[in-house]
Amino acid sequence: MDNREECREFLTSRRAKITPEQAGLPTGSRRRVPGLRRSEVAALADMSVEYYSKLERGNLAGVSPAVLEALARALQLDDAERAHLVNLAQAADGSDALTRPRRRHTQEQWKPHRSLQWTLDAVTAGPAFVRNGRMDILAANQLFRAFYADVYTTPSNQQNLARFTFLDPASRRFYPDWDAFADITVAIVRAEAGRNPHDKDLHELVGELCTRSDGFRTRWGAHNVRHHSTGTKHFHHHAVGDLSLAFEGLEMAAAPGLTLTIYTAEPGSPSEEGLRLLATWAATQEATHRRHSRQPADSRR
Repeated sequence: MDNREECREFLTSRRAKITPEQAGLPTGSRRRVPGLRRSEVAALADMSVEYYSKLERGNLAGVSPAVLEALARALQLDDAERAHLVNLAQAADGSDALTRPRRRHTQEQWKPHRSLQWTLDAVTAGPAFVRNGRMDILAANQLFRAFYADVYTTPSNQQNLARFTFLDPASRRFYPDWDAFADITVAIVRAEAGRNPHDKDLHELVGELCTRSDGFRTRWGAHNVRHHSTGTKHFHHHAVGDLSLAFEGLEMAAAPGLTLTIYTAEPGSPSEEGLRLLATWAATQEATHRRHSRQPADSRR
């Protein structure tokens, strides 16, 4: 991914989102572009128009933390957008080579430590899994595998939630509010592109999704990023019906860039009963799978 282009499009898109009213500026009657003018951002950030124009052309190399903070204030960036701006600036001057975590292994190579799998397996009240910023599912408990059965059923998903969301028709049934899930998915992948711009697997994923999905390509061009750590989501599982689940996403200190997410239901709610039914269904599916896997050996006896 071209860093200068990423920087330019991110700053341009953020400038277009801020109205003069939001910035405390007079609206005027002769505006030809959405959002703020370059001169207005420069004034708000206390820098010359020429210098801001240079930054917006993608020249973030060597920019000081103070200038980045001034830009963030002028553009009213949230925490996720501020972090993304810093990551882009680090990539521009090469300092990310020292600050970013080592390049992560691909899904097939990375294996969870046995204690992590024990931890996931100990979570029996709700789905739990570990993912990276590319949305690869790296480890999961039995209830998660039953919950996201459609992901595992279709090999072309490659156990990747971004591919599932944009390329698998089953996602539109599983996510009643598909647009919200699509927005979140792209925002997470876009933030990962800022943190780890040299990830070949990420480049290939983005290229595939941009080519095959208009929905992904349009959202990718919006340059939105976000932190995704807590909230409530709504699902429709083909075996147990509608579920409203709270989630907590925890960054893993032992594996930078990976997130452990746990879903739970409100005690006493229909969704809690739904998760119990899902656990029973999962156990039944697992028992059936084991019987089928033993049949060839048994038939030879």
